[in-house]
Amino acid sequence: MRLLLQQPAESHEAPRFVQLMLQPDLLGGWTLIRESGQIGGRSQLRREQFMDQASAAAALEQARDLQLKRGYRLVYAKGADAPKP
Repeated sequence: MRLLLQQPAESHEAPRFVQLMLQPDLLGGWTLIRESGQIGGRSQLRREQFMDQASAAAALEQARDLQLKRGYRLVYAKGADAPKP
């Protein structure tokens, strides 16, 4: 699953983004990848390991909800269980 959230641009600055991705790893676990930054600029990448898909999906949903509360908007969603933007 992949979600892309974007914050509206303020004045002359480029908008900020957060990308959340869920991927299975080679050992049967799951990885939540969080990338955030400014569009066209530097970004930060963080990875979190989970033992099962349910706990990884819960962490993704929690991260998504936090960003939505901060004013980000869902602009792209891909995956079997992805919500509609």
